[in-house]
Amino acid sequence: MDIRPLSDSYAVSPQIAPEDVPAIAAAGYTTVICNRPDAENPPDLAADRLRAAVEAAGMTFLDNPFDAMTLSRPHVDAQAAAMAGAAGPVLAYCASGNRSSVVWALAQAGRQPADALIGAGARHGYRLEGLRPQIEALAAERG
Repeated sequence: MDIRPLSDSYAVSPQIAPEDVPAIAAAGYTTVICNRPDAENPPDLAADRLRAAVEAAGMTFLDNPFDAMTLSRPHVDAQAAAMAGAAGPVLAYCASGNRSSVVWALAQAGRQPADALIGAGARHGYRLEGLRPQIEALAAERG
């Protein structure tokens, strides 16, 4: 497990496994968000299996899967709502952490400067610069 914090309250990770859940709970995360479609995973890493482990550890689990072709505003809004409603830090995972960083940056548009969002991803090797127009458009929309 490789947790990569993008902010004090949100981190991303490549795919997690049920055996990682105790360490995630011990690290203080209260919510785990799955951004990876089950079709990409073997059955032992399906969202339902992770949900059971996460909830058994006393954390909240949200299944918000998408890929580059299906990412939409409802995914961004669901991620933002989960972050806003979390009782503490959030860990989101996908195959590499990239999707979870993209949806975070879009959800945070207007709440943080675009440069800060892009820079947070860049510290962990995520290239979010191409999202700048979308981040700025969402920031303008949110006023």
